Amino acid sequence: MAKGFDCSTPLTTQTAAAFVRDGYLFVARYLVPSGYKALTKGEAELISNAGLQIVSVYETTANRALGGRSAGLADGAAAVQVAQQVGQPEGSCIYFAVDFDATSAQMPTVIAYIQAASEATPQYTTGVYGSYAVMEAVKQAGACSRFWQTYAWSGGKKSTFLNLYQYLNDVPVNGIQIDHDESYGSEGWWNTLAAPEPPTYALSAKDANAIIPFLAAGYEATSSAPARAEFHRLANELRKYSGQPEQ
Repeated sequence: MAKGFDCSTPLTTQTAAAFVRDGYLFVARYLVPSGYKALTKGEAELISNAGLQIVSVYETTANRALGGRSAGLADGAAAVQVAQQVGQPEGSCIYFAVDFDATSAQMPTVIAYIQAASEATPQYTTGVYGSYAVMEAVKQAGACSRFWQTYAWSGGKKSTFLNLYQYLNDVPVNGIQIDHDESYGSEGWWNTLAAPEPPTYALSAKDANAIIPFLAAGYEATSSAPARAEFHRLANELRKYSGQPEQ
């Protein structure tokens, strides 16, 4: 487990060094086109030189995910453009924020937003930030591969498959307001000093997609609900182990 934080305040050489001295290993910053909280190339370089890893999160407004698929496609395209400008290497992760208490009625729209953002960011892995309910729903839908839960709106529940967890908000540290986070591996973080290792999968997408039609044929050939569920599960296992979204 690694100690980290997220903040809307850009870091300086001095503040980044102070957080490193305090034992922090990563910082989450905003990968947005403009505004006071936007990560810049210069900041990414000074954060990297200080010895911190960077977690990229895209958030323009808290409830942007309610824009659904069209918003996800637009935000994904914008996120890729900014990522390239600031020097984020391909293969690392961009998290998209669902920064509100999403209801069950809103969840299909939220899922459509994350799925579209994932489609629009093929050069990067895709993650979601949000509540326990968002984590569970997006994971079940197979809309992305990285998960950053906040304790907010989560009712004390915590998903079991998280990469990052935000457990305390609005704390003054080293002269700025931060939120506290911890990480559990495969976060998709990055720095400007070295490119991440490309993800490896047990099965190639080409081979998986050659097998899946045979499972689809079996699915269509039976009317048994348990058998159909098993064909569907096996197809999703192939997708998962070849690095593809589940369906």
